[in-house]
Amino acid sequence: MLRQTRMRFPRFDVDEIKITPIEKGGSDRRFYRIRCSPEQSLILVKYNLEREENRHYVRIAQFLGAHDIRAPKIYHHDPEEGLIWIEDLGDCDLFSYRGESWLVRRAFYESALDEIIKLHGLPESVCVEMREHLPAEFNAALYKWEQNYFFENCLGRYFKIDNVKLAALATLPALNEISERLARFPRVLVHRDFQSQNILIRNGQAYLIDFQGMRPGLPEYDLASLLYDPYVDLANTERTELISYYRERQAETGVVGNGDFDEKLRFCAMQRLMQALGAYGFLGLIKGHDQFLDHIPAAMKSLGMIISGIAGLEKLARVISELPEERVR
Repeated sequence: MLRQTRMRFPRFDVDEIKITPIEKGGSDRRFYRIRCSPEQSLILVKYNLEREENRHYVRIAQFLGAHDIRAPKIYHHDPEEGLIWIEDLGDCDLFSYRGESWLVRRAFYESALDEIIKLHGLPESVCVEMREHLPAEFNAALYKWEQNYFFENCLGRYFKIDNVKLAALATLPALNEISERLARFPRVLVHRDFQSQNILIRNGQAYLIDFQGMRPGLPEYDLASLLYDPYVDLANTERTELISYYRERQAETGVVGNGDFDEKLRFCAMQRLMQALGAYGFLGLIKGHDQFLDHIPAAMKSLGMIISGIAGLEKLARVISELPEERVR
């Protein structure tokens, strides 16, 4: 990787180049900070050639930049080696500010919402060009997959609920109805993983990262991902302020609100939390990334709260309420 960097960036002082691994999440990609001098650095990404969505990262980043949505600049891409050299935006993500006052955090959250609103507001004519380079859109099958991912890897693998009970819960008619209902709404481009660790803060402004899962879906899915982020404990008053800000900014861009917003947000929050919990169980128990298991209690608490207000899911809500807050590993 050093040799490749020296080839691609010959203006850098060869003797001064240093490479440091960056530990990030449960991704199959590897990140390295390459420092060429105290003032010059960049990030090198090594990705798995077998995962199709990794190949789309560069095109998506360029697409975001072309539409003034803040994201890392791409310096060079070697698709044969699976190497991408990108702008170094630093290490301060939205998550790292979780201990600050709401006055400080609110400005960062609003900046993040400003960027995602730009994405959600792109017209269909602009989005068409990207669709062939994106993963499968959110449809009923994908929503159902998220639900089953949760039942298999969280309730089954982590909490060890038996298969008979799991099957009864997974086939509740209300779950299928929610999948079908969400799939009927018009779609826009969504980030897909819009949470605090995928939003970098630089000079007080938010930048989107880890957007390779971008696809057509519902804007409320991204909003729910941020509002019910298991990594950060937002107060209800803080969520309410952010929802108001999002809707006001949407209105300014010409998006007219409707009576479906609250229902869509609740259903999308359920879906997002199920997807996250399934991922935590899979990454923690199958991939050996134990740190993800630490976030299951917070995510389960939020999911229980969301589901308790959905008709037809009383049985699932009761099971969740009876689970231990933390499973003995």
